Amino acid sequence: MNFEFATATRIIFGQGRVREAGQIARQMGKHALVITGSHVERAAGLIKGLKDSGLQVTTFQARGEPTTDIAVEGSRLARLKGCDVVIGMGGGSVIDAGKAIAALVTNHGNIFDFLEVVGKGQAIRRKPLAYIAIPTTAGTGAEVTKNAVLVSREHRVKVSMRSAMLLPRLVIVDPELTYSMPPHVTASTGLDAFTQLIEAYVSVGANPITDGLCKEGIVRAARSLEIAYRDANNASAREDMAIASLLSGMALANAKLGAVHGFAAPLGGRFKAPHGAICARLLPIVMETNVRALEDRDAKAVALKRHDEIARMITGDQHATAMEGVEWVRALCERLNVRPLSDMGLTREDIPGIVEGAKKASSMKGNPVKLTDEELTGILEQAL
Repeated sequence: MNFEFATATRIIFGQGRVREAGQIARQMGKHALVITGSHVERAAGLIKGLKDSGLQVTTFQARGEPTTDIAVEGSRLARLKGCDVVIGMGGGSVIDAGKAIAALVTNHGNIFDFLEVVGKGQAIRRKPLAYIAIPTTAGTGAEVTKNAVLVSREHRVKVSMRSAMLLPRLVIVDPELTYSMPPHVTASTGLDAFTQLIEAYVSVGANPITDGLCKEGIVRAARSLEIAYRDANNASAREDMAIASLLSGMALANAKLGAVHGFAAPLGGRFKAPHGAICARLLPIVMETNVRALEDRDAKAVALKRHDEIARMITGDQHATAMEGVEWVRALCERLNVRPLSDMGLTREDIPGIVEGAKKASSMKGNPVKLTDEELTGILEQAL
C-alpha cells in the first residue's frame, strides 16, 4: 500500500477563536489582503483585530462563484498594495479565490498556465504568499484542500489550480461564524460535506488515514445536519458540522471524490447554482447508481461493502444494507427541501453535454466503478 497525506500547516478549532487571527497574522506579514464575499461587514471584527495588531489591511470582495477573472483581479490588487499575507474569510468560494490569489501574486504568467482541463496544468513553482483560511460555512472543507476551484466562463466549466503549495499556512475553524447561515445554506453546504465524506470513503484513492476521517465525519454529519438546519443556534450541532466539513476537506484532498463532484464541475460552470445544492440533489441518485453497478459487475467489491458500512453509520442499525443507506440519504434530502436540477436551469437538451463534461472531470476518476454513458445520463434524468 502506498499513499501520501498532506494538510494545512496549522489548524485552530473552537468557539470564538477567530479573535486570535490578528496576533497570528502579525507574525506572517505586515499588510493583509482580506478577501470576503458580498458582505464585507461580516469581516468587521476580523479587520479590527488585524488593525489592532498593527497590520495594514486592504479588502477585496469575491462575489459569487470564484472565476478566473476574480483571481487575476485580486492578485493584481495584492501586488499594487504590497500585500504580504492573504486572508480568506467566507464560504468555499472565497477561500478558493484566496488560494488562487496568493499563488498568482508570486507565480507570474497567464492564469490558464496553471489550470487543469482547460489550461496547461503547469506546476506552481514559487511559494505563494502566506495564506490564512477562515471558513464561515460548514461544507466545502476548502480550507484544507490543495486545489482552488475556479469557474472559467469562456469554457463554461469549473476547473482546478492544484498544488500542495496551495494548502493554507493557517486555518481557523470557529463554529460561531456558521450560526448566521440561513437554513437553505446550512442544508446545501452540509450536504456537500456529507457528499465529500461518502465519496472519499468509497473512492479508489481511499487510504487508512482518510478512512478514519470519513468515519468520524459521516457519523457527526448524520446526527447533526438536520438539527443545525432546524435550530441554527444549536452549538453542539454547529460544532459537529464544522468538524465534519473540516474532515471532509482533509479526506478529499488525500483520497479522491466521485461522480457527484464529476457532474458538479460542468454543472457549476454552466449554471449559476450553488455547488452544495448541486451535490445535494445528486448524492442519493449517484449512491444508488453506484451500488447497483457494483452489484451487477463486482458483488465482492470493497466499495460495495463500504456502502453497507455507510448505511450502518448513518442509520445506527448494524444490519442495514447499502440500499437502506441510500433511502436514508434520500429521505434526509427531502426533509431538507433539496431542489431538482431543473429549478437550477438544467433541461433534457443539456444532458448530453453535461455527461461529456463530467467524463473529463478529475473527480470522476475517483468513482468506485466506471459508469456507462447510459448510467450517467440516467443520473441526470432522475435529478431533473
